[in-house]
Amino acid sequence: MGLAGAALALAFGPAGPARADGAREHQAQDRTPRWEPQDSGTGARFRGLAAVSRGTAWVAGSKGTVLRTSDGGAHWRNVSPPGAGELEFRDIEAFDGRRAVVLAIGEGDASRVLRTEDGGATWTESFRNADPKAFYDCLTFFDPRHGLAMSDPVDGRFRILSTRDGGRSWDVLPGDGMPAAQDGEAGFAASGQCLVSSGPHDVWLATGGGAHARVLHSSDRGLTWRASDATIPAGDPARGVFGLAFRDRAHGLAVGGDYRADQASAQASATTADGGRTWTPSAAPVPAYRSGVTWLPHTRAGALAVGPTGTDVTNDGGRTWRTVDTGSYDTVSCAHDGACWASGETGRIARLAP
Repeated sequence: MGLAGAALALAFGPAGPARADGAREHQAQDRTPRWEPQDSGTGARFRGLAAVSRGTAWVAGSKGTVLRTSDGGAHWRNVSPPGAGELEFRDIEAFDGRRAVVLAIGEGDASRVLRTEDGGATWTESFRNADPKAFYDCLTFFDPRHGLAMSDPVDGRFRILSTRDGGRSWDVLPGDGMPAAQDGEAGFAASGQCLVSSGPHDVWLATGGGAHARVLHSSDRGLTWRASDATIPAGDPARGVFGLAFRDRAHGLAVGGDYRADQASAQASATTADGGRTWTPSAAPVPAYRSGVTWLPHTRAGALAVGPTGTDVTNDGGRTWRTVDTGSYDTVSCAHDGACWASGETGRIARLAP
């Protein structure tokens, strides 16, 4: 474990079951995590976030805005694609400080994918949706070459785009391996986490709006899918699973609720230990709607969840959560070396204090 991992272990408590050393356990729990706000220089809302390393991270948001830092967030450089001011970026996947893929959402040709290979100095549009019935929400990559993007149901099934060349070109996958969608079922383009992957082949898709919130899983890069009911309530266009995180192909977290500020969000978090086949509601769930969630690097049981009313932390793999901050964030992301960022409305970006 490096310095970043050690800092996370101290800040968020032990990985795995409680230790016999009660004094050390109490001391670890007392180390409350803290966000350090950073100056983005813009008022855009950033629902797309990709943490690459301690030095490098990308955010993407409203009005076609993309920012990148190469110094740990001390400075954020505006690298927005020219002429993208009418686009709503909701997801970004970055491989390093030079290569990134960003998704714009919306009906018809408002849904687009753009790619940069030079740190945002230039951008290339690699996909523009031509189907007026499609609305793309999220994207994910298994590795720097293979990735997927997902659309709300078209002709009764979620639509999946696939790339094998790092986002330079995209193809619609056959829909015969996708279960039928429920009436009113859709994904939520709230945090870039309605489609997530772990390892070289496994990917999960989160839904809401239908009678039941569901999580769909594919173990063959999106060719065939299996749907499972989640325990987070749905039954309304504003309710369901908004964000997923998997630390391996078995252990996952789901967060969501009802995004309307005047509505309660009961049972808004859940866990799985079997790759999403079954979900268990948290014994002490997040207290309100949460749109983003991430596992903490170098821990087996630590994670963060964020939403408009706060940040919550778990030390036991999502079984219990406690609120540690009341600031508004839409999404959260951690790099493999331990650096974590959150972003949200009115240009908000913050880094987890070391």
